[in-house]
Amino acid sequence: MKTIYLVRHGQNVFNLRHKIQGWCDSPLTAEGIKQGEWVKHYFDEQNIQIEDAYASTSERACDTLELITDLPYQRVKGLKEWHFGRFEGEPEYLNPPLPYGDFFVNYGGESEIMFKERISQTIQEIVDNASAQSILIVSHGASCRQFMRQWSHTSTVDQKSPLKNGCILTFHYENNQFRLHEINNPTSGVEKLMH
Repeated sequence: MKTIYLVRHGQNVFNLRHKIQGWCDSPLTAEGIKQGEWVKHYFDEQNIQIEDAYASTSERACDTLELITDLPYQRVKGLKEWHFGRFEGEPEYLNPPLPYGDFFVNYGGESEIMFKERISQTIQEIVDNASAQSILIVSHGASCRQFMRQWSHTSTVDQKSPLKNGCILTFHYENNQFRLHEINNPTSGVEKLMH
């Protein structure tokens, strides 16, 4: 069995300013740096030894990973956030109601199905090709959510509220199936959903 730690990057400037941020990027805030450090502390405290590491090519994901581990890592384009086309960098209030579906396609972005397939296929390929048993992947909020949805039929753990910056989704991978084992959020009284 392989264990995958799928982590949402730390808070960044566009999160703070409520900007739509998919393929565009912004640097981590002081809070975002603390969230990356919290993940490192959590791994140290739990004696989790990461053997292999991957990050989205976005700076906010790479910077978060570098706060978590000193391991060399691979930057993978397929782990990038949803591409929102011309809505990139615009205020979040311009987002349509959920679910987004095909909304962003007309503006040069990705459909929800295309995005979900990209993320799921990328993570599947990473895990299948890795010899490591303990794998860190740093990606994005919607990316993590879509991967959760892809494997919701195998999992009893869920979180209806938005995934927080710096949250850790722990998946177990066995017999070609992912199962969400737990969700850990970086808060003062660390919320922990376990099964």
